[in-house]
Amino acid sequence: MKIHEYQAKDIFEQYGIPVTKGRMARTAQEAKIIAEELGSTVVVKAQVHVGGRGKAGGVKIAHNPDETYSIAQTILGLEIKGLPVKKILVAEAVEIAKEFYVGITLDLSVKKIVFLVSKAGGVDIEEVAATQPEQIIKVYIDPLLGLQPFQKRQMAYALFSKKDHIHQAMDIFEKLYRVFCGLDCSLAEINPLVITPTGTETSTLLALDAKVVFDDNGLIRHPELEALRDMDVIEEEDEVEARNNGLTFIKLDGEIGCIVNGAGLAMATMDIIKLFGGEPANFLDVGGSSNPNKIVKAFQIILKNKKIKAVFINIFGGITRCDDIANGLLEAHKQMDIHVPVVIRLAGTNEEKARTILNSAHFSAYASMEEAVTQVVELAKRGQA
Repeated sequence: MKIHEYQAKDIFEQYGIPVTKGRMARTAQEAKIIAEELGSTVVVKAQVHVGGRGKAGGVKIAHNPDETYSIAQTILGLEIKGLPVKKILVAEAVEIAKEFYVGITLDLSVKKIVFLVSKAGGVDIEEVAATQPEQIIKVYIDPLLGLQPFQKRQMAYALFSKKDHIHQAMDIFEKLYRVFCGLDCSLAEINPLVITPTGTETSTLLALDAKVVFDDNGLIRHPELEALRDMDVIEEEDEVEARNNGLTFIKLDGEIGCIVNGAGLAMATMDIIKLFGGEPANFLDVGGSSNPNKIVKAFQIILKNKKIKAVFINIFGGITRCDDIANGLLEAHKQMDIHVPVVIRLAGTNEEKARTILNSAHFSAYASMEEAVTQVVELAKRGQA
């Protein structure tokens, strides 16, 4: 789950990371009032869940409240990469001596948290990685040991030369790490981290921009974060409905609807469907629950797609019991018109019981995924003919 910059800055401030003063506004008049309260030159920034705001005209400097009003009106009328700007951040503008990049994410290839720092701040880190990879310093954090003092020193000395900046940076690294781990983030980023004001002995570090992305799988531990979700962001209606019913659903362009338990099996299912010449219409993970109603809801969501020519149910019974899936299929069949063929592959907990349930209702279930996929791809092709 993505959040806006103003929300990420609020979180950073709660954790003690120094940020600029500012507030979110939805109208030009609100922006003018905030500028009057700040009493200084301000920066007006579009709040949308995409990068490249500055290049698209979504970040502007305003020198007084009236100019803030005019700029806010312009930015609130923009679309940036197809997203309408409905909110802006009005924050104090500061002098900048130098910009740096600091971020934390996961490197799944080594199963560790990785800190990324660079002297090339203020630009897209992806661009730096592609053109100047030597500018990025990576520090891997052992999840059992956590961020160590020597690692904070390593990164701080790589970026800064002044003692006070080094100490401030080490403190920011520690607090950013607490944000990342404490809130189950997949990304926590400061770009740029700046030295300000220019040319003084009392210069300090400030997080001039903030980006936080939460791992959706961790939100169950942080119900308070759900309030940060931007309901103005355009989402697929089916994806919202699925999330509200405990399902993970992503719509695709194919013709074979997929109902699977477990994200890994769901990915493998889509791969093998494509391998055998078919096209999956969706990713849908019913999770580890043995609630038959989830199968009913899965069918209701999938069959809204008029392109569907067949449905493939692929269940490996561990926590999920195969007989509950079978009962869910029968309940779905009672409640709605399933107008396309359904192919079922069941293996694991209570699979024999599940087959008995399905056979009594004139459904058949495969044990082999290869056989089942061959069948569903063939049925989908017939439905297209």
